[in-house]
Amino acid sequence: MSTSQRVVVVTGASQGIGAAIVQAFRKLDHVVVATSRLIEPSDDANVLTVAGDIGNPATAQRVITEGLARFGRIDTLVNNAGIYVGKPFTEHTLDDYAAVVNANMTGFFYITQLAIVEMEKQSSGHVVSVTASIADTAYSGVYSVLAALTKGGVNAATKSLAIEYARKGIRVNAVAPGIIKSPMHPPEAHNALRALNPLKRLGEVSDIAEAILYLDAAPFITGEILHVDGGQSAGR
Repeated sequence: MSTSQRVVVVTGASQGIGAAIVQAFRKLDHVVVATSRLIEPSDDANVLTVAGDIGNPATAQRVITEGLARFGRIDTLVNNAGIYVGKPFTEHTLDDYAAVVNANMTGFFYITQLAIVEMEKQSSGHVVSVTASIADTAYSGVYSVLAALTKGGVNAATKSLAIEYARKGIRVNAVAPGIIKSPMHPPEAHNALRALNPLKRLGEVSDIAEAILYLDAAPFITGEILHVDGGQSAGR
């Protein structure tokens, strides 16, 4: 590794936004520790893959431990893992609740703790989480309670962590996407989803990856929730 290379951990890295984030950092010649439940080994020597449920503390520990063993440090953590379950509030099951909390909040908690411990040792680092625009902008007919509860919680935690660790050289930010063209949304739903933002189009996974790269390279930005949502959070 050169001194200019950063070591980036990306959760939820096997497809969609996560895969685009990995690719974007590799284009900058940074090395990546990529994790998700079903991620396959990579033939790129500068991408270490770790398969597992990020809501399991043992998975988070393996990601950080194996990343340190391979690359020596952790510079950036991208908390991208997450799921969305859209149902009327009273129809959510205990399994729905447990699955969403596990992916969206519990995984964030475990791996962010471990990453910040390592960042403190070098007095530098950046945590950036992928949340959701719908977490703070509700729309009639769009079921968003569990997204608001979990991704909204991560938005709030982002600001708290940014203040707690600012003097230790660690920045904490979030990117809040709108509707992104990804495996989460089937093609037959795209036309209806375009109507949910003023630009009347779906975002691309590259829009989110580029926003993360921007925040990662912006040393005077911390505690920011950057909405990348076609104007959805501004109004309709």
